[in-house]
Amino acid sequence: MHRMSIVPGALMVLLLVQWPALVAGQTGASALGARLLQDAAVRSALEGIRAAEPKTLEDQVRLCEIEAPPFKETRRGVVFAEMLREIGLANVRTDTEGNVLGELAGAEPRPHLVLAAHLDTVFPEGTDVRVTREGPVLRGPGIGDDCRGLAVVLAVARTLVTSGIKTPGTITFVGNVGEEGLGDLRGVKYLFNEGLKGRVDRFVSIDGTGLGITHVAVGSLRYRVTFKGPGGHSFGAFGRSNPIHALGRAVAAISNFEVPREPKTTFNVGRIGGGTSVNSIPFEAWMEVDMRSSDAAALQSLDAKFNKAVDDAVRDEDARWNQRMLTVDKALVGNRPAGQTPAGAPIVRAAVAVTRALGATVTLDEGSTDANYPMSLGIPAITIDGGGRGRDAHALTETFDSTDAWRGAQRALLLTIALAQP
Repeated sequence: MHRMSIVPGALMVLLLVQWPALVAGQTGASALGARLLQDAAVRSALEGIRAAEPKTLEDQVRLCEIEAPPFKETRRGVVFAEMLREIGLANVRTDTEGNVLGELAGAEPRPHLVLAAHLDTVFPEGTDVRVTREGPVLRGPGIGDDCRGLAVVLAVARTLVTSGIKTPGTITFVGNVGEEGLGDLRGVKYLFNEGLKGRVDRFVSIDGTGLGITHVAVGSLRYRVTFKGPGGHSFGAFGRSNPIHALGRAVAAISNFEVPREPKTTFNVGRIGGGTSVNSIPFEAWMEVDMRSSDAAALQSLDAKFNKAVDDAVRDEDARWNQRMLTVDKALVGNRPAGQTPAGAPIVRAAVAVTRALGATVTLDEGSTDANYPMSLGIPAITIDGGGRGRDAHALTETFDSTDAWRGAQRALLLTIALAQP
């Protein structure tokens, strides 16, 4: 396929002038987006991605109707890889962690931009993932989070190929695993620690609906806590320490934690289990706990409170029966680093610029996304929404209103072009 190069040319010239100034803070962010829109090739590409929105929605539904529960994203990944190949990307492959990657070479290998969305959902195997449509509204588990993100990644890649725009830098398009639940960002951690280590200059994930820009990373610590004891008959062995009673003591203590409102800091006991029968003292009980904050110090303080509460619960339950029977295992099953890409950083200013250039309202947000990890490494990273309007994310009743959703695809395309520059 013939690819029109706009390097050098009007776009390249204006960006060589504009990008260094943006980095140095010497110009208003809005100027970058406005000048990009002066280029005829860019305007044509934006019109093309808007016209292709029905195809983007078709991709969104197709991917969403393939189960992708945590740690079982393979089937969706296979189809996503096929779609990248159909677009015409180079070196389409699946790495050992399960991430799917495809490349669009620039005039040079660097700067190297990664545009990603996550393959996995929160829904367990066997969930009915069929999507229904009522006018502009799509209904189905995961339809917005993150099937919309995956579809927009595909739309940006397809538009760049069909428009013939060749950027100075290389772009890798990724469908990554492990963003939801106990995935613990395993997909992006592998990318930055193994697969693309030392080769990524800028990272953008597309996750969620609307037109927000997430530049503050909400960190999280997740534990699976298991209390253990000898167990026994509820009558015959009465007087032994009870793991479920210890768990209850811990939950009660956690529920009374005082945490700061600013920075917002949260805690949640999300799942509990254990025991064998109503007339047995359990030999085991467990709970899963999630704690979050955008401030690392606040999260560490909360973590210390949590660990003390669990240890005190074991001590108090044993003391209640004058026993020393219980043990506890606090397994850290999730660790998402807190942090941020400053609002004045070039990547954030570029996102603000293209959002304003397209006539949309700028909203700077905080959240827990795949961008957390590269932020923790000091790599310029943000997450952007994919357009449209979503409701009931992480619920079986999730919906996506596709009215004007093309605005999200346009914004992603314009930002991709802007960030694939020296």
